[in-house]
Amino acid sequence: MQTPWGNFPVSDAHVHFFGRRFFDWLGGQCGKNAAEVAGAAGWDLPPEDPAEMARAWAADLDEHGVGRAALIASFPGDEGSVAAALAACPGRFHGYFMLDPLQDDAAARVRAALAAGLRAVCLFPAMHRYSVNDPRIRPVFEEAAAARAAVFVHAGVLTVGVRRKLGLASPFDMRYSNPIDLHPVALRYPDTPFLIPHFGAGYLREALMLADLCPNVFLDTSSSNSWMRYEGIGLKEVFRRALDAVGAGRLLFGTDSSFFPRGWNYEIFERQTLTLMDLGISGADARLILGENLERVFS
Repeated sequence: MQTPWGNFPVSDAHVHFFGRRFFDWLGGQCGKNAAEVAGAAGWDLPPEDPAEMARAWAADLDEHGVGRAALIASFPGDEGSVAAALAACPGRFHGYFMLDPLQDDAAARVRAALAAGLRAVCLFPAMHRYSVNDPRIRPVFEEAAAARAAVFVHAGVLTVGVRRKLGLASPFDMRYSNPIDLHPVALRYPDTPFLIPHFGAGYLREALMLADLCPNVFLDTSSSNSWMRYEGIGLKEVFRRALDAVGAGRLLFGTDSSFFPRGWNYEIFERQTLTLMDLGISGADARLILGENLERVFS
């Protein structure tokens, strides 16, 4: 892909796979069918076959020159959709899946998903209301560690815009959003990569403290990072502080792309690369952030 530092492979660490099952799942909560959900959101209705959706994402990434992307199954139980996407486009995606670790079959789901080729378990403690230190979810970490998989942990502010558009409540509990809670877990599993999206989504200081103390913690740069308004800083300051604290080797470029017709969010890429250029980072560091780090996590 053409970047300000030259042409080299770019990997996106954060793309949501909103397939047809996601629309059916949302529709079941608000009394709408999938087409009505898509219409209310202003999105294209995805094809029923997740393999077809995967090919659409691959074509869109090809158009922008993106080498590989992490696809996230964005509701618990949809890991099969991303597994189908991986099978449809071998080598094109890394597969992530959302999990509610309090469910009785959580460890078995992790084991099955990782056996199917997915590479990262996604935890949303505020959404499902638990502490990452809860001993009940330790089997999930054990399964991930045994399979040498990554664990994505959403911290900070959590909003789901499509739920708001559909008039659905989002009863999340921010008490479970502090990335510092992950500290003893990351120490217990030093060979497991832990991925914190959106620079901690409002807990920048805490995310940097965690990453500084735990070399297996990576920060994903995705989204518009609208949480910056809480701290009164801009993206340049966020990147500067992250680079000062943990260096380029543990930042994972991401966009938080999620739906069509928008497709891959080039504007996020442009904003982040221009910011990094303004900070004067080297081409070698740009390569790390824009792709090499993610590929190293899953090597």
